[in-house]
Amino acid sequence: MKSYRASLCVLIGASSYGIHASVVKLGLGKGYSVPDITGLQYLFGLVMLFAAFLFTRKVKMTVKQVSALLGVGVFLSLTGIFYGMSLSLIPASIAVVMLFQFTWIGVLIEALYVRKVPSKKKLVSVLLLWIGTLFAGGLGSSRGFDWTGNSLGLLYGFGAAVTFALFMFFSGKAARSLPTFQKSMMISLGGILVVLAVFQPSFIQQPSKIIEMTDFGLLVAIFGNILPVVFFAIGTPHLDSSMSTIMGAAELPAAILAAMWILHEQVAIFQFAGIALILAGIIIPQIQTRQKKSFG
Repeated sequence: MKSYRASLCVLIGASSYGIHASVVKLGLGKGYSVPDITGLQYLFGLVMLFAAFLFTRKVKMTVKQVSALLGVGVFLSLTGIFYGMSLSLIPASIAVVMLFQFTWIGVLIEALYVRKVPSKKKLVSVLLLWIGTLFAGGLGSSRGFDWTGNSLGLLYGFGAAVTFALFMFFSGKAARSLPTFQKSMMISLGGILVVLAVFQPSFIQQPSKIIEMTDFGLLVAIFGNILPVVFFAIGTPHLDSSMSTIMGAAELPAAILAAMWILHEQVAIFQFAGIALILAGIIIPQIQTRQKKSFG
C-alpha cells in the first residue's frame, strides 16, 4: 500500500474517533450512562466485526498473535476509560489537551524503538500539533484552573495519552499478516473484556436494555469502534508509528467540527486557528515523504 493511502486510512480512523465524542454526548443527552455507552460501543462493534469476519478470508492464528491483538484492544479500551474519568474531574478543554500529549509520546516511543532521533520535520510537526491543540482545545478559556488541586484528573488524562500512543504503536506491529476484519475483531474482543470487567454496564444484569438502545448502540459502535479499529488496522502497518501518531491528530479537528455541526456548539476563532495549526502539522511530514519519492 502506498504511504499516502495508508495515511488516508489513519486519517479516516482518527476522524471517526473524533466524531465519536459528539455521538457520546448525544447518548448522555438521552440519559444513557458512560458505562452503558462504552459497553454498547464494544458489544455492537464486536458483533458487527464478527459478522464481517464470517464472510471474509480467515487465517489460523498463533497464541502470540491472539495475545498481541487482545493487548492492543486493552490499550484502546483503557484510553476510553481514562479519558472518561478525566472528563469527570477536570474541564473538557484541559482533558483534551492532556489526551493529545499522545502526539509527542508516540514520536518518543518510535524514536526509542528504532533508536534514532526523529527528523527535524517530524519535530516541527509535533510542535505545531501541540500548539494547535492548546488553541483548538480552548485552553485559554479555562481561566483560574487549579493545576495542583486537580492532579488526579490530569493523571487520568495523561494516562489516556499514554495508552492511546501505545495503541497507535502496537496496532501497526501486531499480527500484520492477518486479514483486516479478523485482526479488528480480536482487537475489539480485547477491548470489550476490559470494559465489561471495569465498567460493568447495567445491561449485563438487564439484557433487555440492549434492544432498547440498539439504534444508539449501532451508531456509537460505528464511529467509536468499527471505523477507527478497521482503518487503523489497514493503515498503521504501512507507516512508522510516529507518522501514524501524527496522522492520528486529525481526531481533534474532527471532534471540534462535529461538535459544531452535530451538537451546534459555538467554536471560537482561536479554535479554528488551532485546527489550522494541527492540519499544518499533519501535512508537513507528508510533504517530506512525497519530495523524497519525487527526487528518489
